[in-house]
Amino acid sequence: MIYICAMEKLEKVFFYHLEKAIKSYRQFAQSQLKKNSFHITVDQWLLLKTLHDEPGINQIAIAERVFKDKASITRMIQALEESGYIVRDILASDKRQMHLSITPTGKDLINQITPIVLSYRKAALNGISEQELLIAEKVMKTIAQNSKDNS
Repeated sequence: MIYICAMEKLEKVFFYHLEKAIKSYRQFAQSQLKKNSFHITVDQWLLLKTLHDEPGINQIAIAERVFKDKASITRMIQALEESGYIVRDILASDKRQMHLSITPTGKDLINQITPIVLSYRKAALNGISEQELLIAEKVMKTIAQNSKDNS
């Protein structure tokens, strides 16, 4: 049983197991990308996928979606641009803002990498029922909302 008290052992803390699951999954995901010869990080993939799903999204919104700070997003954008996956264009209406778009090379990468991502997600969720996933999602959303409400 998982308890909530000040002197509990880490193995009894829910958030310990949550953090362990997240870190294990991210390491697994990164190893699968590397194993399949993709030279992109999980975070870069999340940024690219966000840009694909929401064309025209700005850097601030991307940072919120992928839970990264602005400096990290800037570095990832630079790396993706250097790899030829995205281009940045300065907006004529506001020189301080940029428009990000995916290049044909970036679109090819998305098409190649998506089956791999779906495969490692499926492997990580092996043995977990749809009902368990729905409950877990509800719990995670509640924790996030409680944390936001009490900050």
